[in-house]
Amino acid sequence: MCLQTYDSSVNLLNGFKNSGKNSCDQLMNNNILHQLKDYPFDRLRTLLDNIEPPERVTPIHMQIGEPKHEPPTFIATILKENEKEWGRYPPPNGTISMRESIADWLTHRYNLPNEMINPSSNIAVVSGTREALFMAALLSVPEKVNGKKPIVLIPNPFYQVYQGAASISRAEIVLVPAGPETGFQPDFSTLDDSILDRTALAYINTPANPQGSVASLSSLEAAVSMSQAHDFVLAIDECYSEIYTQKAPPGGLSAASNISQNCKNILVFHSLSKRSNVPGIRSGFVAGDPELINLFLRLRQYGGAQIPLPIMEVSEALWRDEKHVEQSRNLYKEKFDLSLKVLGNKFGAKQPGGAFYLWLNVGDGEMAAKKLWQKVGVRVLPGKYLAQADSSGLNPGDSYIRIALVHDLDTTLEAVTRIADTLTE
Repeated sequence: MCLQTYDSSVNLLNGFKNSGKNSCDQLMNNNILHQLKDYPFDRLRTLLDNIEPPERVTPIHMQIGEPKHEPPTFIATILKENEKEWGRYPPPNGTISMRESIADWLTHRYNLPNEMINPSSNIAVVSGTREALFMAALLSVPEKVNGKKPIVLIPNPFYQVYQGAASISRAEIVLVPAGPETGFQPDFSTLDDSILDRTALAYINTPANPQGSVASLSSLEAAVSMSQAHDFVLAIDECYSEIYTQKAPPGGLSAASNISQNCKNILVFHSLSKRSNVPGIRSGFVAGDPELINLFLRLRQYGGAQIPLPIMEVSEALWRDEKHVEQSRNLYKEKFDLSLKVLGNKFGAKQPGGAFYLWLNVGDGEMAAKKLWQKVGVRVLPGKYLAQADSSGLNPGDSYIRIALVHDLDTTLEAVTRIADTLTE
């Protein structure tokens, strides 16, 4: 297994090296920002913006995971009923009734002991999980771990926020393979104690973006045990938890309950964006270790934006309603069935355990993305933009493209048909 390790605080700016007044020593900003790669969608624009799709076709954008199913109609009513609340500062950690709805949902969804999730101490309300996942590194990474530079473990491929957060926190990043050989999930048990003893934070994503893989309960239990044995924070990104094709994915809190009957060192991240098709309201939560939640809330007081009160009322209602979630999940199932019927066994296409992406092995992801946009006006994301080259120089996403099945059935059929026809020419 190839692990990639690199120091996120090393200055990689060759253009600034030994360049007099333009050197990083004299830049009036955080030099690490210059080391971050462009975000995947910025890289895609650089790749495709000089290419014009054919005039005869309607472009179809499948590069971004933005849900397009209709959200529940009761949202408009709740916003109208609470419109006077736009004029008030919202409470920093949401209303107690909102946190109670989250605690009830977690307890029911993951079959937790009734006393495990306390709305007052185990939950932090956040403005979507991207903010929270980024802040997890600022929360968790100290200056030293056991007298040495701290490590952050990240699956490879990965959601780009993990890497950015680890870099800004000045940790050393260890990329853990999450390819087909490990079922597209990271296996931390393969890591040496010399790495684990320096680890401050480890990210897991289940169901995973981009592959749609689901971590088994046993693997989550192993990760929880490891985080407690080596005393690092385990951040489990579960924002796709309610989009699945067969059985509901297990969660980090279930694993924690089975292992230790508590949430020590565990943080799980959930959002309404994917679950309820409302990415625009920016509402989510972090749940877990009460000591970490307390510190997280202190951090958010300085760097986080509260959710407006009308959105809190909407959020409470959404966490208490499962009907719209089931309807949306069934529609995603239909789109997977339809897409796989068109693709057959091409490009290693298969139904994932969760999320709404197809992760297709097309040989060269960038070349395929350019070909699809230029010839048939379908915009997809090259897999290499969601991964990092390992110690052998191999980027595990190089040969893949990610396709987001977020459109209606007719649009999905049209897009997948264009992809299959074009890439098999």
